[in-house]
Amino acid sequence: MIAPSSHTAIPALWCFAGGARVLIHVVTDIETDGPDPGIHSMISLAAVACDETGARLSHLALNLEPIPGHAADPGTMAWWATEPEAWAATLSNRLPPAEAIARYVAWVRGLGGTPVFAAYPLIFDGAWVDWYLRRYASLRLLTAPRSTETLFLGGGLDIASFALGRTRLDYDSLTRKSFPDTWLGGYPHSHIALDDAEGYAHLLGTLLRDAGEGRR
Repeated sequence: MIAPSSHTAIPALWCFAGGARVLIHVVTDIETDGPDPGIHSMISLAAVACDETGARLSHLALNLEPIPGHAADPGTMAWWATEPEAWAATLSNRLPPAEAIARYVAWVRGLGGTPVFAAYPLIFDGAWVDWYLRRYASLRLLTAPRSTETLFLGGGLDIASFALGRTRLDYDSLTRKSFPDTWLGGYPHSHIALDDAEGYAHLLGTLLRDAGEGRR
């Protein structure tokens, strides 16, 4: 077992009420011009914050300029050509990556609770956000041995895994199409980052409320 590093900073903003953490789930969705952080670029970043009952608190949507010298992946760009509305949405009000990440960090820290990163799937969105946080904010996404200051608590929440546990679906049967439309709040999976984040936040809220009722 690896002991926690003495260098891991615990942000002072992590809020407690009555001795318990007040958790804020930050459902984040990203869009990219290729599959690999550090080689390609993240071009959209959106997040929806909700409390432990799934109630929606706030949202943020940002478009990012590609990183200079990071060429877009041809296969990904061919796919984007089949989604012209979503691609067009990534082109408006683009910010330099450093400015976009600074806005994301400030927004997360201003939510007034202890933030928990959530995504569907965690492994894709989380890897990209972690890479950008390290490069542009000297932060890590999640708590890890020998990490420096982290933006979020713990190891994050993979919404797909949480859904698997709540619905008892088979692993290979679990897709967005497995869920009733009402679970996704009627939000289209448009590949516009905020649309997708809103849908996944609604799904998480549905699962959180179901889990809460199951504990009563």
